[in-house]
Amino acid sequence: MKASQFLISTLKEAPADAEVVSHQLMTRAGMIKKLGAGIYIYMPMGLRVIQKVEKIVREEMNRAGGIELTMPVVQPAELWQETGRFDKMGPEMLRIKDRHERDFVLQPTSEEVVTDIARQELRSYKQLPKNFYQIQTKFRDERRPRFGLMRGREFVMKDAYSFDRDRDSAQASYQVMAGAYRRIFDRFGLTYRAVAADSGAIGGDLSEEFQVIAATGEDAIVYCPNSDYAANIEKAEALAPQGPRPAAVQALTKVSTPGSSTCAALATFLDLPLSATVKSMVLATDEVNDYDEVTKTRVFLLLLRGDHEMNEVKVGKLPGFELGFRLATELEIVEHFGCKPGYLGPIGLKRSVTVIADREVVVMADWVCGANQLDFHLTGVNWGRDLPEPDLVADLRNVVAGDLSPDGQGELAIERGIEVGHVFYLGTKYSQAMNATFLAEDGKPRHFEMGCYGIGVTRLPAAAVEQNHDARGIIWPDAIAPFTLVICPIGMDRSEAVRAAAEQLHDELAAQGVDVLLDDRGERPGAMFADWELIGVPHRVTIGDKGLKEGLVEYQHRRDEAATKVGLAELPALLKGKLGL
Repeated sequence: MKASQFLISTLKEAPADAEVVSHQLMTRAGMIKKLGAGIYIYMPMGLRVIQKVEKIVREEMNRAGGIELTMPVVQPAELWQETGRFDKMGPEMLRIKDRHERDFVLQPTSEEVVTDIARQELRSYKQLPKNFYQIQTKFRDERRPRFGLMRGREFVMKDAYSFDRDRDSAQASYQVMAGAYRRIFDRFGLTYRAVAADSGAIGGDLSEEFQVIAATGEDAIVYCPNSDYAANIEKAEALAPQGPRPAAVQALTKVSTPGSSTCAALATFLDLPLSATVKSMVLATDEVNDYDEVTKTRVFLLLLRGDHEMNEVKVGKLPGFELGFRLATELEIVEHFGCKPGYLGPIGLKRSVTVIADREVVVMADWVCGANQLDFHLTGVNWGRDLPEPDLVADLRNVVAGDLSPDGQGELAIERGIEVGHVFYLGTKYSQAMNATFLAEDGKPRHFEMGCYGIGVTRLPAAAVEQNHDARGIIWPDAIAPFTLVICPIGMDRSEAVRAAAEQLHDELAAQGVDVLLDDRGERPGAMFADWELIGVPHRVTIGDKGLKEGLVEYQHRRDEAATKVGLAELPALLKGKLGL
């Protein structure tokens, strides 16, 4: 490829709405162009990256036995109504009507359609297992589309769906996909972690996320440096504390604490460690009738150590919270505690409240909590003596760095990551809802056991940029770079020797299968180098008239601080090693 035949449209400045590095650099490098909120044009330079991502994904999916198809972006509502998701999914699913007033959706995912395919095409256990996948455009009407390709409304995903005869074979299919994902992400050349994850609303009880490690990542990843243990913050388990509860030493005392409505302010006021305080989280659950009218409300008091944060996913799995929960209203809090938020505690409640304590709190002695009176707290609080044991003890909190690893191999550490892939075991969630069955060996119909497996094809390049960049621009891994190597001739329009050497090298590398580009635009060296450093091509060879007279050219990797002079005779061997030819 020659630059004069391609479109190179770099910018000196990023648009004002580009908040994260990947959005800024991909826009400046001419890889994406905003068309509307959360909707982007993939320009030629960016499309080359996406196509390379797709190629790797497709090769490994085929190697793992996946069968590629394409499902429509616009899907009839009837299938979504079978599973109930047409009504249950929020406004992120774009619903439209055709000229006949029939309902359709712009697919945010394709479980319903692929299950419909299976129930029509897979009739016998002899046809199983099967894994269908697509690389297709999706649409989710994000409330706040932002961060460029990181959180757009229109995007490209690879989603795959496995169908098996029983749970054991389904889990075997899951492991095949988990292995394929590791090969895919290894080939991308990115630093990543596969972490245990919560399956969320999509369902299932076996799940892993593939997270690209980046300081700007939106997710917290918990891992043990001494083992393979890794989980996202929602899934990571906090081990039960060791040892018995200490004996009470202090007397229960009511103290004036004006202006100390947070645990941090309280700890400062009383000159105590934050870990000696207990925070009160008041939640409520509602039961509703067929008319969506609230018929019963329960109020819960959750107690966590002052230096810990509540984990909503863990709380959502507690008894009584299966149908969801909310923060209690101020009126409900006053009715049950006799006080507005900021000074709440479990002693002296006005009405019945279910008390749930985190496992760390239940082994504390002489702790501090609100007195249910404005500007007052209680010190020296102890279980059994001052209040009854909690109704329930559970793991309610996010783990923190330094907690013991659940596998006993050391302490936990936390880093940031960007989710770019997710694998689920679904079970029969969708096959039962849509009555998708096959004839088993005994001649009886059985529901398919399913799994689903996604990769954010257009999100992945953005995650790669977040992980690989410097002050000059992007630094692409070889496998997904728009071009692997760029030849930068100096004064090509003025020197026939430079032109001939550059074109000869270009043709030789292209013949060897190298994705090479020759910059024949005639740009000044500074402008030319700045473009390719911004775009992030990993390898560069510079050819100049002066160097040629000495039999030399320059090689520089995008991460190198300076170029290295190389003899023309040694260049093929050097490039062979650098490019893995």
